Amino acid sequence: MRAALFYGPRDVRLEYVEIPRAGKGEVVVKVEVALTCGTDLKTFQRGHPVLLKRFPSPFGHEFAGVITEVGEGVEGFRPGMRVVAANSAPCNDCFFCQVGETNLCENLDLLNGAYAEQIKIPAPIVRQNLWEVPAHLSLKAAAFCEPLACVLHGLDSVQIKPGDHVAIIGAGSIGLLLVQVCKRAGAHVILTSRNAQKLALAKSLGADAVVELDTVRSGDDIIRQMTTHGHGVEVAIEAVGRPELWELAVTLIRKGGTAILFGGCEPGTSIRIETKALHYGERKLVGVFHHTPHAIRRALEMIASRQLQLDPLITEELPLSHLGLAFRKMESNGVLKMAIYP
Repeated sequence: MRAALFYGPRDVRLEYVEIPRAGKGEVVVKVEVALTCGTDLKTFQRGHPVLLKRFPSPFGHEFAGVITEVGEGVEGFRPGMRVVAANSAPCNDCFFCQVGETNLCENLDLLNGAYAEQIKIPAPIVRQNLWEVPAHLSLKAAAFCEPLACVLHGLDSVQIKPGDHVAIIGAGSIGLLLVQVCKRAGAHVILTSRNAQKLALAKSLGADAVVELDTVRSGDDIIRQMTTHGHGVEVAIEAVGRPELWELAVTLIRKGGTAILFGGCEPGTSIRIETKALHYGERKLVGVFHHTPHAIRRALEMIASRQLQLDPLITEELPLSHLGLAFRKMESNGVLKMAIYP
């Protein structure tokens, strides 16, 4: 079968590899659709400190498909069943799992290989994070489970209340999912980005206000002026992954507010924060990472109940043979997600 293998930054090769076979507790899935994402783009550009561990590595982690083989001992799944899988499952034994922080599991083995004709789902994921896709739901929509679960887990760190002001930095697919989820929570949502087309899309998806990023960076008063009380937003979410924008997020929140640092920055980078603003203003910084089985389940339920607009987040559909072109388009044209069909 054909599969994309990651050899190093900007070196992804489509090769023929052996068709995977299901071992005990495992399931093999024919990938019907895979989605590109910002994390994959960053990995394509510079590698990844957590996602990929062995090289050449299978690549891609957002997908949905149809089961072709079920291993010994698997219950509840059968060939022909349409499914979506998360890209990890916690061990449930380590310290972090025992204290309920399963996304920080010490034995989290991340699944890659969505950019391929078939993918083998490890037993822990089969047991905890493999879900049947409802008959009325398209596989393309179901493939949004993983990124939406990350969004839901990130927002679990705060309790957004109706009337709260939320500033979102970045209008990629994560930023636009955040817009929709925060609006459903009753927030007044302000999004900032450099891309005019994405700003317009954010507005159409429910953002109450959109602002060009350079305007925001020239001074934080503009965001304060958009709040009803004039003190800044209750929650600011950085969804790009740049240190200077992490710093910007902190300047946008009011006293007692929270900055959620969602976007992953390049390893070795750091930020500078005024200590007075944190200490005397009781401002909180929250780093968020990955998702949990609970978040995956909630994401599928939200998608299946058609609470979100997902089609506008897919810019184009391409065959697997054009994967390299997909990433080049994401770099040069600022497109959102690409649906990849093996």
